Amino acid sequence: MSPRDIKQQTFDIISCFFEEEQNRICNRKVYESIESDGPGDDDGFDPVVIADKLRELGDDFDVKFIQPHIRKLQQAVADKAVEEFARSVDSLCAAQGAEVAPEMQLLRASMALGLYVKKTCPDLRATIQSCMTAFINTRLAGWINQQGGWDQVTMV
Repeated sequence: MSPRDIKQQTFDIISCFFEEEQNRICNRKVYESIESDGPGDDDGFDPVVIADKLRELGDDFDVKFIQPHIRKLQQAVADKAVEEFARSVDSLCAAQGAEVAPEMQLLRASMALGLYVKKTCPDLRATIQSCMTAFINTRLAGWINQQGGWDQVTMV
């Protein structure tokens, strides 16, 4: 087989590899309906079948190796996001006056920051939700409990 044939086959395989499921089914039917030009031309090459096998290899590698690394990366990003959220809230509190308790300033600033991100960056919603929960549980849970719980804090 010539290098040109391999290059063309590689192109066909990779094209099939990236196709959506419905397109793969259609292209498989198209490929199966193509008749060879003569004896010996039917070499059994089916880019759809090969792409499916390559996809299985990729899926297996994904499950065993990539997903665990991605989970570690996501946790590192989440940890960094929590730290940055806390820094931002502290900075917002520093800009406020001392007319309310520091804990209420933290709560007010964290809610305002959370609402702002929710409205302006919807793709960060889950991250901010997690950051806010971690921040409040770490920095304010004791104070909320001392106030008599959330019902008392939100009445202020």
